[in-house]
Amino acid sequence: MQYTFRLMKSIKIVGTGRALPERMLTNFDLEKMVDTSNEWIVSRTGIRERRIADEKTATSDLVAEALLKACKQAGVKPAELDAIIVATSTPDTVYPATACWVQKRLGISGMPSFDVSAGCSGFLFALEIATNLIVAGTAKKVVVVGGEVMSKVVDWKDRSTCVLFGDGAGAAVVVPGDGHCGVLASNWGCDGNLAPLLYQPAGGTRLPTSEETFKEMAHTVHMQGDKVFKHAVRMMAGAALRAIQEAKLDVSDISLLIPHQANTRIMEATRTRLGIPREKMFVVVDKYGNISAATIPIALDEAREQGRIKDGDIVVMTAFGTGFTWAASVLRW
Repeated sequence: MQYTFRLMKSIKIVGTGRALPERMLTNFDLEKMVDTSNEWIVSRTGIRERRIADEKTATSDLVAEALLKACKQAGVKPAELDAIIVATSTPDTVYPATACWVQKRLGISGMPSFDVSAGCSGFLFALEIATNLIVAGTAKKVVVVGGEVMSKVVDWKDRSTCVLFGDGAGAAVVVPGDGHCGVLASNWGCDGNLAPLLYQPAGGTRLPTSEETFKEMAHTVHMQGDKVFKHAVRMMAGAALRAIQEAKLDVSDISLLIPHQANTRIMEATRTRLGIPREKMFVVVDKYGNISAATIPIALDEAREQGRIKDGDIVVMTAFGTGFTWAASVLRW
């Protein structure tokens, strides 16, 4: 069953922010670490470099930094937030939620703070939750953050995965709209039957941490790349198309497409299926790699900064992720 919602939900994103580690790891650096090449990585992924957190930096550190920047732009003090929602696949701890560690880091408390685990679709899942909290009148100021430190869960000897991922966080402050802007339609869902295609096997109750799991590198990303590609394109394009149709819009109405920045092949295939011109797709994957739940909010922040989004624009965001999850949101800015 596909879950699509149409009836404009009047919200407004009033602030965005991003946090990226200083260290830059280029493809040429990776050539010295694994059997790969800059040409191979660029031709298959479009990625040229990515940011890598140092050993002392956790996901909550990057999330807190992005949150502060978004709140500053929005003119909102963190203590005034009604909720903090963090989308991540690389939490600081299994429990409590990374959002709780963010509260501790910022010295704030009171508002509900929790994580959303939906892989690379996480930011859009969190945005859906925040939007409905605001429309229901439960909250007026909600920050949604996607944050990841993927470098700590990849096998740096596995050239098929270690070249793909990077670290960072992106945040958005969501408040009630004025009736002229908001979510025109959204679509989200999941097919758990595909879960084994992309997952981290060990560390949970299915396969608890042990000496054996460490030896087998079972705490790192395991991915069946070819199968992921096929389902990713279908899910991203399908979710976006359903949301666009439910919003009663034509592809020509779209001002900007911000897809999950997995790799350029997936993004291009999704864009082509939707029939959206290349110049309308915003791309940052070449600079940052795949930062899972953080890719869309980081791209959104850069798009705002570059003046690519104006009031009244129609912005489409779409993603897929481990689970397999998918999500799309059509916003009138």
